[in-house]
Amino acid sequence: METGEVEYESAEEFLAGLKREFGGDKVAVKVAELRKLEQKGRTMEEFVQEFKRAAKGSGYKGCPLIKEFKRGINAIIRRRLMEAEHQSSSIEQWQEQAIVLDRNWRESRREEERLRR
Repeated sequence: METGEVEYESAEEFLAGLKREFGGDKVAVKVAELRKLEQKGRTMEEFVQEFKRAAKGSGYKGCPLIKEFKRGINAIIRRRLMEAEHQSSSIEQWQEQAIVLDRNWRESRREEERLRR
């Protein structure tokens, strides 16, 4: 533009170029969102819902999706899942087992608190 040259012949072409250059790749955005997810203080149910939303459209399936799920959950739950006698083979099974373990872990913490009083 500074040299007086016009790079685009129409506004649509200009907008399409902008979109390509600055975030038109929805899959990359979804992958980045999925990769930054962490459970932290949330319940597993909350994390699983957020994970499912982020995973949709990321292109991740099977083992890569399970790997991202394991990466994002709290270490205690991840360790218990990894030490389980029967490893899950689907993301749904991993999520179901993680929810059960998280509920049990939270209940045991509440019970310990009650016993200390």
